Amino acid sequence: MSNMLKLINKSKFLYVFAILAFSFSYTTSYIEAQSSDKPKKQIKYKKARALQSKTAKKMAKVYEALEEVDEKGEPSPDMETVVEILTELRNDKENLKSYDRSVMWNSWAYVYFSEEKYELAMDSYEKLIAEPEVTLPLRVGALLSLAQLNMVQGDYQKGINLILQWMDEVETVTAQSWSLLGSAYYQIGNFKKSMSSMETAILMAEEEGYKPKENWYNIMAACIGELKLEIGEKKALLQQLDIYEILVNLYPKKLYFIQLAGTYGQLGREKDYMITLKAAHAKDFLDRESEYLALAQLLLVNQNPYWAAKVLVSGQEKIVTTVETVVDEVTKEESKIEKSGPVVKDTEKNLKLLADSWRMAQEIDLAIPVLAQAAELSKDGKAYVLLGNLYLAEDKLDEAVDAIKKGLKKGKIQKISQVHLTLGQAYFELLKFEDAKKQFRTAARDKDKKIKTQANNWIKYTENEEIRVKNLALRRDYIQSQS
Repeated sequence: MSNMLKLINKSKFLYVFAILAFSFSYTTSYIEAQSSDKPKKQIKYKKARALQSKTAKKMAKVYEALEEVDEKGEPSPDMETVVEILTELRNDKENLKSYDRSVMWNSWAYVYFSEEKYELAMDSYEKLIAEPEVTLPLRVGALLSLAQLNMVQGDYQKGINLILQWMDEVETVTAQSWSLLGSAYYQIGNFKKSMSSMETAILMAEEEGYKPKENWYNIMAACIGELKLEIGEKKALLQQLDIYEILVNLYPKKLYFIQLAGTYGQLGREKDYMITLKAAHAKDFLDRESEYLALAQLLLVNQNPYWAAKVLVSGQEKIVTTVETVVDEVTKEESKIEKSGPVVKDTEKNLKLLADSWRMAQEIDLAIPVLAQAAELSKDGKAYVLLGNLYLAEDKLDEAVDAIKKGLKKGKIQKISQVHLTLGQAYFELLKFEDAKKQFRTAARDKDKKIKTQANNWIKYTENEEIRVKNLALRRDYIQSQS
């Protein structure tokens, strides 16, 4: 209800009072009154009339009281005086001319609206509209205000009827009024008319030279979602896509970037999905771990491992504050506490993803410390084995042996014979031939013939290398002894 009240601007009422108090123009407008059981007849509504002198003086005091300000220059209307004067006029309404009564009812409507007495405000507008000598501006203003108040009270159908009547009688229909009609149609579930009204509002706003309101696009997108079965899922997504593309340009908010990205994802446009999320990241809109992970994975799929790593690191560095509900174990009372921490947490899964990103980007020096963190957190030895392989590739042999041994100790490793082969190769490079052969013999017991063959070949190669190294050592010792 409070959102609808924002549609009703109190200053509009004061404006109506001011322009209608005194006038010298008597142009006549013709409005057709329609009745289901009577033939149509034309009612003449003048654009302006003059108040009786006595009424005009009292209304001038009303406007003066409404426009009072306090010492700070802030509005401070003297409502006591306003009500007192209007009550005098109402008590003497039988002796007032019809036009004078319409101005009085308009003022009462403003008073009741200010006091949030909406039923009484509506009653005042209905009495105003019923006056035969009401001016056209007062009448159409009351019709629109009455429509809005009916919508505030939840009677959207009556609101729609009044807006349509207002559109028939007013000289210029605005984009704002079409949007109001579209909102009312949405509330009663007439999504086709709601969407059509909003389209008209947007086109008129563009013609009138101002930016269409954000909510108009939102209602259109919601209507398309409601009509998805009728429109067809793909066509509905394409129509929503057009709206979200407009919203990210006119109103660049995180919500619209996420909705646009999600729609691209549903349409299978993975690259556009990635580009949109990346744009949201560049604007620092992302604030959830799942959003950072989704973007990193999309970048990896699209062969951008370096940027995937950079996105994850930015998520680790971004600190957010969240509110958590804690229940006391004894009293069972709930309390809320604030917690601050990084968006992307240092979990095993996240660290492995970051390490993989750095590794795929050939940034091994950056991958190694991250993978070491992940390996410590892991319940199995796979991460340590991978870490050992990275060390081995970088010729950091002692670190490779240490990491692989930790992996074997943690266990739960698939293709364990291959791990023993790798560990044996590390020992071989360190010239620790006995340790190497021990690992190769363990691997040779594997049932896989390929692994068995590789292990036996390494055993023979190691034995030969061991002999060669010993011979070289003997020869070196002999040369040194002769010299």
